Amino acid sequence: MVSSMTAFARQAGQGEWADTIWELRSVNHRYLEISVRLPEELRGLEGPVRELVGNRIQRGKIDCVLRYSPSESATMAPVLRLELVRHLIEACERVNALLDRPAPVSAVELLRWPGVVALAAPDVEAIGEPLLRILKAALSALVEERRREGGRLRSVVEERCAAAATRLARLRARVPEIMTALRERLMKRVQLASGMEPGRLEQEMMLLAQRLDVAEELDRLEIHLDEVKSLFGNAAPIGRRLDFLLQEMNREANTIASKSVHAETTSNAVELKVLIEQMREQVQNIE
Repeated sequence: MVSSMTAFARQAGQGEWADTIWELRSVNHRYLEISVRLPEELRGLEGPVRELVGNRIQRGKIDCVLRYSPSESATMAPVLRLELVRHLIEACERVNALLDRPAPVSAVELLRWPGVVALAAPDVEAIGEPLLRILKAALSALVEERRREGGRLRSVVEERCAAAATRLARLRARVPEIMTALRERLMKRVQLASGMEPGRLEQEMMLLAQRLDVAEELDRLEIHLDEVKSLFGNAAPIGRRLDFLLQEMNREANTIASKSVHAETTSNAVELKVLIEQMREQVQNIE
């Protein structure tokens, strides 16, 4: 199954403990890179989150964001940092001793001081299981979206493969005729320009024909095309292998273009390069 590396999934969950939203974004990347953003009090879940994502996805840049709002029923009583309160009272008394008419410090003012009141940290072990269960549902949705997009990418690449195969067939059918016509034309020109013996002239023409022959390049292109099509049946990620094959195909098409001495050969080589480049653009996003 072909998978794209671009997808988005959002999964919400509600319970007595919290209202939760997981957002997962996936974009193309050479390797697997996982970025996790969690509330500070839930940082202990980062390891399990990375493990879950790594078990489902092999390649791509994955952003995992958890939006977490504790429900009222789950909100625990506030924690007072009494030691900080004592220090604040002592500081106020020392300042008041320097004033002619000191004002009394109220409890409300002390409670407003940053850090005096804090909410109790959630029990990660207690809420971790339901949070990870929602993450699994989000991951399933993300993987399914990647597969749907991968199916569309496969259709595009296979369409370009078929067009490239047609171009290769045209080239292979026309090359013998083109080479024969070229050989005859060159022989006439050389004979007119010099008194070279026919045997030597024939030998030179054969060497020239060998340098201009593109049969090997056509063979390799056909082999690469067949391998591209066969890779779509693999269950493992194929994106990097596809990219390598298309680089090789582009190299062969460049060689054909450089050897070309005929307008039709040049035209087909250029069209092949266009098709290969279109396929490369698509496979950059295949896992």
